[in-house]
Amino acid sequence: MKSEQTSIQERLAAVRDEVPAHVTLVAVSKTKPQGAIEAAASIGQIEFGENRVQEMAEKATALKGLNLEWHHIGHLQTNKVKQVVPHAHLIHAVDSERLLAEINKRSASIDKVSDVLLQIHIATEATKFGWSFSEFESFLQSQSWTDLSHVRIRGLMGMATFTDNHQQVRREFQSLKTAFDSATALNKDWDTLSMGMSGDWKIAVDEGSTMVRIGSSIFGKR
Repeated sequence: MKSEQTSIQERLAAVRDEVPAHVTLVAVSKTKPQGAIEAAASIGQIEFGENRVQEMAEKATALKGLNLEWHHIGHLQTNKVKQVVPHAHLIHAVDSERLLAEINKRSASIDKVSDVLLQIHIATEATKFGWSFSEFESFLQSQSWTDLSHVRIRGLMGMATFTDNHQQVRREFQSLKTAFDSATALNKDWDTLSMGMSGDWKIAVDEGSTMVRIGSSIFGKR
């Protein structure tokens, strides 16, 4: 009987074989034990995604010797930013100017420039977070982020509707790609479009994703 660690390694290898080389794979390790992360890291996985602030901080501290890159992928409250900034390689879900300013403030306090992605609301579910397209367009035109010396916007991220309607999912990803292309025309260093999870990443890659967040296909169901 295979160990869970071996199963994780085999599933990760299978996913890697399918994800194109130009797409960054973030292994979503939220709720998973350190042993699962170590199993994935042992075959070369570096990027891991967490959505709970305390859990990410604990794992990043405990596994510091592995030189992993931690992505905060969940909704982030401003009062939790201080705990995230020291550990995060990339903060994915920045959904307001207020949050952006707080990340800048907390990053400045430890002399760090934090890489972030702006989250755009592309799904039909009201429970998902993110800027509306009109809010993002206004923000883009204002270029107010250029005054934030300790934040570097790397691109956009979004989550499609949880549905079996693949055409709808494709349209939502296409809308995010269009917004990303508009932004990169003005900002050449915006190089990351994070969209696609275990159930829809192949559609996302078809529509231009450069980063996918895959958890259950690697670590198993939660």
